[in-house]
Amino acid sequence: MAHPPIAPDTKDWTWVLDRPCPECGFDAGSVEHEEIADMVRIDAERWATVLARPTAAARPHRDAWSPLEYACHVRDVHRVFAERLEAMLADHDPQFANWDQNAAAEEDDYASQDPATVAAELLEAARAVAATYAAVQGEQWQRPGRRSNGSVFTVETLGRYHLHDDVHHLWDVNG
Repeated sequence: MAHPPIAPDTKDWTWVLDRPCPECGFDAGSVEHEEIADMVRIDAERWATVLARPTAAARPHRDAWSPLEYACHVRDVHRVFAERLEAMLADHDPQFANWDQNAAAEEDDYASQDPATVAAELLEAARAVAATYAAVQGEQWQRPGRRSNGSVFTVETLGRYHLHDDVHHLWDVNG
């Protein structure tokens, strides 16, 4: 049975690049770009443990995603950021297509997906984007890209922003 939709998160989280997140404690400024690939891989493995819980599909309350739904979101974040990263490495200052994470959750019915399948897909997506981060060299870390709202990223800040999303959602499901 599908869960009712939750209120969309419409906040602009780019401020996490300038100061630590008061909720999850992640400090993007403390991450060296050489660490991004390994951190993405490590966090992906933590999601497998979360998804192995018998309660992975249960929402903690009506207004919050279940660990399964968060894991589906993180899987898709890895896929979206892989596309953005590849565009930044291939093109000068690409503008990223909009991605409505709430629409994706409803359209793909995150709540009804199989936790074991999601764990494997999340790990695969994380490994793929981590491999791309690991291959970035020298000045490539400063290549620009933009969201449709005008937020400007470099490959390095995109990686740090990406990591916050993953770390924060692990915090969401682990308390």
